[in-house]
Amino acid sequence: MNIFSLIAHPRTNSFCHAISKAARNCLQANGHTIIHHDLYAEEFDPCLKASEAYTVGDSLEEALLRSKDPLIQEHRSQISEAEGLLVVHPNWWGKPPAILAGWMDRVLVPGVAYRLETADGRPEALLHLRSAVVFNTSDTDAERERLELGDPLQSIWARCVLPYCGAKDVQRHVFRPVVGSSEKLRKDWLEEAESACRSAFRS
Repeated sequence: MNIFSLIAHPRTNSFCHAISKAARNCLQANGHTIIHHDLYAEEFDPCLKASEAYTVGDSLEEALLRSKDPLIQEHRSQISEAEGLLVVHPNWWGKPPAILAGWMDRVLVPGVAYRLETADGRPEALLHLRSAVVFNTSDTDAERERLELGDPLQSIWARCVLPYCGAKDVQRHVFRPVVGSSEKLRKDWLEEAESACRSAFRS
């Protein structure tokens, strides 16, 4: 399976990076092809340009031409060909880091991720993602997340973004609390991430 991988954490020694590396190594060992992007290492510009802010129409070819940024063109082309998606990021204020939110704005655009005939119409999903797995780190207690906050990241990924774009199966896993966690617990979490990837991504 061709898997598009994203990591969004500014510190390369973060546990998010450890999760991403373990997941990718596991998937490669199982014969999958990984296209990986570290958004901070690439200095990905999250700011949507006026020329990119459109809603309806457009083919992939037109979408690629709308951005003059070769990195945006690369991401758009690669995600359009992916069968799987792997995303790792921390929970910051109940949302992904701004750099990843900007990636959604600039990459998951009409002609690439979906198509609308009219602005108020139902989308035609364009991605070919058979499976998508999102790993999050958090320091918010699970019970508080559920009762007081409503788990906004679950709504973002599993209800709003990925189904809209055509992902068939969306799984999200949260490791918490990361602060103060033991080396053994982190090792267990990495093994859990590997197991989740083996289950979600099948050739």
